[in-house]
Amino acid sequence: MTGPLRVGLVGYGLAGSVFHAPLIAATEGLVLDTVVTSAPERRQQARTAYPDVRFAASPDELWARADELDLIVIASPNKTHVPLATAALEAGLPVVVDKPVAGTAAEARGLADLAEQRGLLLSVFQNRRWDNDFLTLRALIERGELGDVQRFESRFERWRPQLKGGWRESGDPEEFGGLLYDLGSHVVDQALVLFGPATRVYAEADVRREGAEADDDTFIAITHAGGVRSHLYVSATAAQLGPRFRVLGSRAGYVKYGLDPQEAALREGARPGPGWGAEPDTLWGALGAGESPLTGGGTPVPSLPGDYPAYYAAVAAALRDGTPPPVTAREAAAALDVLEAARRSARDGVAVTL
Repeated sequence: MTGPLRVGLVGYGLAGSVFHAPLIAATEGLVLDTVVTSAPERRQQARTAYPDVRFAASPDELWARADELDLIVIASPNKTHVPLATAALEAGLPVVVDKPVAGTAAEARGLADLAEQRGLLLSVFQNRRWDNDFLTLRALIERGELGDVQRFESRFERWRPQLKGGWRESGDPEEFGGLLYDLGSHVVDQALVLFGPATRVYAEADVRREGAEADDDTFIAITHAGGVRSHLYVSATAAQLGPRFRVLGSRAGYVKYGLDPQEAALREGARPGPGWGAEPDTLWGALGAGESPLTGGGTPVPSLPGDYPAYYAAVAAALRDGTPPPVTAREAAAALDVLEAARRSARDGVAVTL
């Protein structure tokens, strides 16, 4: 491929406008060519941010001119991910799909099979692998500073007592709404990346808010093949937020509060550049043993900068040089195995063996 890689972006809601479009535009070698949206206000928003962008009213317009594009990014509602990714691959186009790539692991593996048959890139946007806290924790583990990790606690909690509405809070099974598949996709993926395959899953999923239809307060326990136990919490009803990570090892523990700053920066209109992804030292986590960091225990650990731009840089390299994609559909399918087991566990009140 010569010249910039031309990207068609399907969807310009939260995912498309806040995450994908800015990161695509900031990546050397990629250009945001076409946005698929029929909403006049979203077209105006996109045109203001990207004056040279073209528009399409439906994804079918992209398939009809597949020879003008090099990559399709699917940032539309969850229930459209599989049919749109299938159509893009059948049109001969590489694809990035926002998480969750599908509603079931079988569907994800079906997409992976199709991409392999066509010789096309298929990657899933698991951007939280490039959160500052995750990168820092991964480095600590690789350096052996925790010793043997025994327990991994991960919390993605919010205080949103009022419903916002929309498909993400829908109870319709076809929408794959609720926090299990939304934030759960992130925390499960991170756990599997750090500690390997799951062998046993237990979950509790509750609907707390009045009028809510989908789970908004969910807990997942994973036993990994290597012996680590992961306890994962996702909630929209947490009146007091716990630590983002609490990781206990045979030598030391690591505790980190607060969310990676990149999402907030993107929402506020900031764009990747010098100093991107850095956070103040007041938010650094602490490494130590025998005492809580809240009472002065542990040593502050400088947080590595978060790096969402690395995802699309890796996609561009994969398309140009044939390097592996940053996240594969089969990796996403393994996370969906856990999410499906968690849904069954919460429904039936049993632990599920994988």
